[in-house]
Amino acid sequence: MELLDATAVLTALPQMAVEFGEPTVRMNLVVSLYLLAVALFVPVSGWAADRFGPRRVFVAAIVLFMLSSLACATSTSLLQLSLSRLLQGASGAMMVPVGQVILLRWSRREHLLQSMAFLSIPALIGPVLGPPLGGLLVSVLSWHWIFLINLPIGVLGIAMILRHLPDYPAQTEAQLDGRGFLLSGIGLASLVFAFEAIGHGLLPSRWIIVLLVLGIVSAALYVRHARRVAHPLIDLRLLRVPTFATAIWAGNLFRLGSASQPFLLVLLFQVGFGLSPLVAGLLTLAGGAGALTIKFLSVRIVKRFGFRRTLMGNSLLAGFSIALCAIFEAQTPYWLIVLLLYVGGIIRSLQFSTLGALTFSDVPAELTSRASSLSAMSMQLSMSLAVGLAAVLLSAIMNLRGHSEIQSSDLSLTMLLCGLLCAASWLVFRRLGRQAGSAVTGG
Repeated sequence: MELLDATAVLTALPQMAVEFGEPTVRMNLVVSLYLLAVALFVPVSGWAADRFGPRRVFVAAIVLFMLSSLACATSTSLLQLSLSRLLQGASGAMMVPVGQVILLRWSRREHLLQSMAFLSIPALIGPVLGPPLGGLLVSVLSWHWIFLINLPIGVLGIAMILRHLPDYPAQTEAQLDGRGFLLSGIGLASLVFAFEAIGHGLLPSRWIIVLLVLGIVSAALYVRHARRVAHPLIDLRLLRVPTFATAIWAGNLFRLGSASQPFLLVLLFQVGFGLSPLVAGLLTLAGGAGALTIKFLSVRIVKRFGFRRTLMGNSLLAGFSIALCAIFEAQTPYWLIVLLLYVGGIIRSLQFSTLGALTFSDVPAELTSRASSLSAMSMQLSMSLAVGLAAVLLSAIMNLRGHSEIQSSDLSLTMLLCGLLCAASWLVFRRLGRQAGSAVTGG
């Protein structure tokens, strides 16, 4: 629900702009404010799960997401919609990490790999399915249904949670690290918003620099603060766990190269090849289909080859599959495009599900909520930076080649560089021991 909504809204921005009487460029606020709210509240999600109980927070987050979705659908101005999106982003920031905490506490160690494989499905399919679904809803009905569709999904989700998930007790003694929340929130929000501004040209360069400096300074102050308190909001001491640290750093590098692919493919298909938004969106669905396919084999693959060999080999394959998209031309048969994107989806899905299990394989059960917050925060940063980095690379290539308008060859070169960056995560995965993650594979 959260991941679909975050991407489906992109296709509705032009229609919203017409209805509200606003310039299309101002509608980017709808996306940026959502990401800003997510960045602000992701760090506090672990504390909230501990303090009030994960199931209670999970249900409350879904209810709030439904109410804010209804507020979005009934908005009559850009101001109302922007405020509603802020609320929606705050509730979305609670849903994903807290749901992960419940899964980590409920699953036995030997089932963690399989559980994380299924948990990674929405993260892979949401961004792929969102644009074509949004285009379909806008074309057949109206932009309001992008938000209204969340209501029945939310009701079903709450019913399933109350029926199936255990009610873990709250830790009433858990105290909120107020200063840590302020510093981490300002730092993360500033960096995410700066990266988003770079990727979509939302702000002049001087303001982007101001946001980057503010984010870096706040992050540095938070690191200093976290070393001085017993229970920091984001516990950086978790990075002393070797498997957790390697998964965070290598995973971030992998996402820097891979997370921008949907953004680049949509540009290539629409701007480079002149395809309609719906056709471009439908072509990218092949990656989502591949993501589903591997879920039935990922556990066997990791148990056969181990975490180290699987992640190392797959990082090279993923980088190659992204770089291979550089061969796409307007004359390339659709069946070949679909086949390559399908295989690429299989490779990235295996990587993310394996990476998710490794991240928490050696984290003590009592620290899962803090580990989930730190993991979600780093993921939010790396995925935001990925699009911004791809936009910077594309702009640099256009300037070097003297192009004032985007050419398909510029996009191809950008994807080639992103593929190389993705493959570079192999160097970090090499640090893993041969028995890394054996607690969840039985090896």
